[in-house]
Amino acid sequence: MTTYTAEVGNKLNDLLEKNYDAEKGYTKAAENVNHSGLKNFFNRKAEQRRVFGHDLKSEIKSFGQEVDKGGSVTGSAHRTWMDMKSWLSQDNEESMLEEAIRGEKTTVNEYSEVLKETSLPSSTKSILMSQKNNIETDLAEVKSLESLK
Repeated sequence: MTTYTAEVGNKLNDLLEKNYDAEKGYTKAAENVNHSGLKNFFNRKAEQRRVFGHDLKSEIKSFGQEVDKGGSVTGSAHRTWMDMKSWLSQDNEESMLEEAIRGEKTTVNEYSEVLKETSLPSSTKSILMSQKNNIETDLAEVKSLESLK
């Protein structure tokens, strides 16, 4: 059985925090838009990120790593949280979509970086690839939603 290095465990915890922050951001965004298509999209994204977070948490625990419980926030998680706060401070749908696109692109890059780790167990790699692919698919969808503004 492969185990995580502390560095890989930290990177996975960073992704976990990002998913929970994104869940909160998408929930708040859904509350702040009137367009039913956008509201449904943001609600679906919030639920998706909740599931992603729980899957990552279970995977981290299964390899004997500590799961960050929200104590200290890393730089990348903080940046994502600030993106969400900035996104939510805008009250128009176009700004929310632009921030969603920017946030999703950043998230895809971060997943790609973690997937470069050669010490990832196959189960972890599978979870991360699946989540990354879902985010990329949704990135294409959110770009198409821009026409709804």
